[in-house]
Amino acid sequence: MDRYMPLTGIDLIPASLLIDTQAPLDVLQGMADYRIRTVTQVLENIAFRAEIGCDTVVLSDFSKLLVIPLRDGCDVMDVIGRRLRAQVAE
Repeated sequence: MDRYMPLTGIDLIPASLLIDTQAPLDVLQGMADYRIRTVTQVLENIAFRAEIGCDTVVLSDFSKLLVIPLRDGCDVMDVIGRRLRAQVAE
């Protein structure tokens, strides 16, 4: 695994947003946790609001906005998983 891994969904070369795959596991976990919990909190707030309408354009834009930190969190969780599997294999 390369030291710096670009986030998924960024098609620019060279990528400027990278994950340090050798960062301490607790730091990686904290970053993934923050991003995933942020998305979860926003979705929970929306789910419990009765007055939000169902405008398709707004919901589409909103879902595109939320997918970014969720994908980032999943990318970091992938790095954590790879590192943990490598430790078990040693």
